[in-house]
Amino acid sequence: MDIRSTLKELCAAFNAHDLDRIMNFFAEDCVLEMPKGDRPWGTRAEGKANVRRALATRFEGLPDVHYGFDEHFVDEAAQTGISKWTLTGTTREGISKEVRGCDFYTFHDGKVTRKDSYWKIVE
Repeated sequence: MDIRSTLKELCAAFNAHDLDRIMNFFAEDCVLEMPKGDRPWGTRAEGKANVRRALATRFEGLPDVHYGFDEHFVDEAAQTGISKWTLTGTTREGISKEVRGCDFYTFHDGKVTRKDSYWKIVE
């Protein structure tokens, strides 16, 4: 598998807000760790159905969310990759957001098994 191409395709799927396409990249036993939460790892979702629900909240909270200025770094031997991006969007309340962040991905058998997300805190 070409992890760099996969990361680019994943970014495009996120920008298209195509949850079905996004989830095609994920393994059944995947884990998602979102930046915000009441635990040191943020909020964790385990299993494909739970990850799908968690990712759907991104599109609900920021209906026009976009990941731009993306860069992708890969360690093929370790089956890992990092995507850096600038998230922009507007909340349902009309508040504009712009934040730099990254996702750490782990793959197994060509599927995402872990997506661990981080972003800068803008005050």
